[in-house]
Amino acid sequence: MQNLAAFRYAIAGILYCVRQERNMKIHVVAALAAIFAAWQMDLSSTEWAILLISIAGVITAELFNTAIESVVDRVSPEMHPLAKAAKDAAAGAVLVQAMASLGIGYILFFNKLIKWWG
Repeated sequence: MQNLAAFRYAIAGILYCVRQERNMKIHVVAALAAIFAAWQMDLSSTEWAILLISIAGVITAELFNTAIESVVDRVSPEMHPLAKAAKDAAAGAVLVQAMASLGIGYILFFNKLIKWWG
């Protein structure tokens, strides 16, 4: 029963982030578009694995970003340089992961898109 409760809490955290965070909504839409494109272009098993790890990385980074921002806002509601640094670093982590995922998407899809459209 305890494992089931932990699973429910995890799902609640994901749903909270999807509902409350605009950027998470963007990431989810981009992930669904990438999955649809991968399905249409018949990616190999290895390419699928790389794509899914990349998607999971972005979603995970955004979840951590939301968690860090929420905790910082709770413990430091007033402006403080360290609070800003923590929030900026968390946002930077999402940016790094998203840029890496864009690069992965380019590598996985560019040549396939050229052939598919050409």
